[in-house]
Amino acid sequence: MTQEERTRAMRARLLEATVELLVEKGYAGTSTTLVSERAGVSRGAQLHHFPSKQDLVVSYLRGIHDTFVERAAAHAATVSGRDLVAALRDDVIAEIGHPNFRGCAFINAASEFEDPQGSVRLVVAAHRRWYYDLMRRAFAEAGHVLPANAARHFLMLRDGAVTAGYLDSTTAAQRTFKRGVEGLLRSIDMEPSPDDDS
Repeated sequence: MTQEERTRAMRARLLEATVELLVEKGYAGTSTTLVSERAGVSRGAQLHHFPSKQDLVVSYLRGIHDTFVERAAAHAATVSGRDLVAALRDDVIAEIGHPNFRGCAFINAASEFEDPQGSVRLVVAAHRRWYYDLMRRAFAEAGHVLPANAARHFLMLRDGAVTAGYLDSTTAAQRTFKRGVEGLLRSIDMEPSPDDDS
């Protein structure tokens, strides 16, 4: 194994340990020391790759974001407009139903890292901008007169659903979210009211 391969393998072990600990203990209960112990990596080596807890969390969130992007791209390669909105809706419903679901990783991170200009919150903000742009384009392709409004509604429905899915009933959160998105899909064919903004 080359030095580059060893470096990649060590980073992968550290990130895998980070994911395991965040699922088990949450952001507050996960420390860099616990990560190095779980990964079987010396503290010095861990700090070389990830100097702080924020660095670990940023890498973790970027990995989740990349998964979202890949899944959205796979959908967009085969469907568009209404069907894309429906596919993205179904992704949220499936996410809530995952056995290890603990809420939205980005919302959870934002609640723990309060500095809006800190590295973690900047990644959270970038992810949310990407998600909003994705939904705005999907609703625009579907012919919605106010796609920006519809995208904001979708994201707010999702925020509520992923929170309720962790705190309350998974089934109720899934059903309520599905009904909400069905309402957004029906609104594509409706005339906007005079007080709607863009």
